[in-house]
Amino acid sequence: MNDRRVPVRLVFAEGGAFHELVVQLPASALARHERLIDALREDMEITGEMFVHPHRLVAAFRETAE
Repeated sequence: MNDRRVPVRLVFAEGGAFHELVVQLPASALARHERLIDALREDMEITGEMFVHPHRLVAAFRETAE
């Protein structure tokens, strides 16, 4: 099934600096969780695609169209 993807901005802290990355995540995986952080940490559809270092992640939010 071709799932719709949602842009999510991840903000990481490393060595006193912040780094941002926008990833495209499956909308169905995000919908299964009340909190975005739970989807990033626990959903097999997301964790199977990417690793998010839990100690470096400081923020995650859905991008909005401007």
